[in-house]
Amino acid sequence: MAMRTEVISTSFRNILEVKNLSNHYEDQPLLQNISFSLDQGEILCLLGPSGSGKTTLLRLLAGLEQEDSGVILFKGKHINTIPPHKRSFGMMFQEYALFPHKTVQQNVAFGLEMLHYRQNELVEQVAAMLDLVGMRGFEHRKIDELSGGERQRVALARSLAPGPQLLLLDEPLGSLDRILRDRLAGEIRTILKSLYVTAVFVTHDQAEAFSVADKVAILHNGILQQFDTPENLYRVPENSTVAKFLGFHNLIEGYLDGDLFHSPLGKLPVIHSAETTPKKATLLIRPEGATLDTQTSHPVHLSGIVSDCRFQGSIYKLTLTVNGIKLVFDLPIDPVPPQVGQQIAINLCSSALVLIDD
Repeated sequence: MAMRTEVISTSFRNILEVKNLSNHYEDQPLLQNISFSLDQGEILCLLGPSGSGKTTLLRLLAGLEQEDSGVILFKGKHINTIPPHKRSFGMMFQEYALFPHKTVQQNVAFGLEMLHYRQNELVEQVAAMLDLVGMRGFEHRKIDELSGGERQRVALARSLAPGPQLLLLDEPLGSLDRILRDRLAGEIRTILKSLYVTAVFVTHDQAEAFSVADKVAILHNGILQQFDTPENLYRVPENSTVAKFLGFHNLIEGYLDGDLFHSPLGKLPVIHSAETTPKKATLLIRPEGATLDTQTSHPVHLSGIVSDCRFQGSIYKLTLTVNGIKLVFDLPIDPVPPQVGQQIAINLCSSALVLIDD
């Protein structure tokens, strides 16, 4: 018998729509006019620093908190007034929320028992879920006999077993070490995609978000700064807030005149939409867009003094001072960059020069 689940239908697009959602606490705005939509089977990561509103938004979707204004639509229906237990959403938390006095099998079966599954269907569904998360053979283990990663697998199996229409995950990997987080992030994406589950995943970790998500929503101070694919988000941040959160350092103020960006770095050719008059602008130079070159014939190049250079495994993190401005670049390990204090020239890939609209 196939796994009993409600999440494999492909009949809905825009399964989740959020329109102008706002929330306040003691007259302080937590979320301000949040709007986005999510197709069935997509995984959305809510990404942002602590206090940005990520968990508040997740709790509003779950019905655990009440919005002040705005609309939440699921499959085209308003769900603002529907209580949490009637939304048929699953939830998975950082602290696992597993029952320590129950076995692995009993934990996974809990939600199915609440839905009054027949015993034979329950046993089969539990076995299928444990097999899916790589925990077959652990059915009779106690929770305190499991590692952190194994507990998260059980928590995921329990969340998925009832066939949730939407899965909400709140920092599910936050308590794990980096190596385990990286591995489980990829596995969670594979599992969710295999079941065609629509999911909203909260994290403050950029690498985690990029490895899991189809779409990423960057939140800062309760405002949705950008909603996009991970690749587009990295390639073209919409503003300095997003760029800084993603860890970009090379943000240069200047002005755009025709196809040239004027700044203390000199005149740099940039690709942009047509502009007829000069205007103030900010230029992002992405760190991976530089290569060493002793020649200056490349169309986009800079010369400066190496003020710091650190080997970081797959790259050298090099700080170059150009006309008093410090720029940070990720250079390949070959050729080895010059030492601190030496003057070098670098070539810049034109696609790594991004105009930011602030």
